[in-house]
Amino acid sequence: MNSISMPRNLDHMFESIRMSNGLMSVFIEVLTISGSMLAKSNREREMTIWLAQRDQSVVGIGTVGFDIDEMPWTIDTFDEEKEFLLRMITNAITEAGWKKLSYEPRKDWVIQCLEQFRVMIYAFEKYNVNLDHYLQWSEIEEDDDQPTIPRGYPKCGKHETYLSCHGCILCNNES
Repeated sequence: MNSISMPRNLDHMFESIRMSNGLMSVFIEVLTISGSMLAKSNREREMTIWLAQRDQSVVGIGTVGFDIDEMPWTIDTFDEEKEFLLRMITNAITEAGWKKLSYEPRKDWVIQCLEQFRVMIYAFEKYNVNLDHYLQWSEIEEDDDQPTIPRGYPKCGKHETYLSCHGCILCNNES
């Protein structure tokens, strides 16, 4: 079981999104597809890649839940990041790009979770940002052959989704 929660100071106001492993995989995949379609700036690409790294087929079943403040938010471009995530979620709710999935998801469950996620992102504010999460996640060692954020923001040739350090989330889940 995976969950997405608000930071501790806000968790009393919002129920966590609890998802089975399969539902979480679909949730992350449709957001990755949507973000890959919409991202224009490097920060938007990074937000998409961060989500794509929640790939249970690589990192382990039931281990990809997170608190909203663990996402790689920054202070300087917070408003743009938040707006991008809201557009990404709305685009996913409209089923944009879902044809790239190799299966037919349970749409009502996925959309319900996306709508709840949108409410949480909408309510999340700049004062909740913990910049350390971004700094730790984005840190690149000069001799790192497999950086957290792939250099040049490459996309999968088959699915046109941003690659994470784990490769393409859709290709990984097809095998």
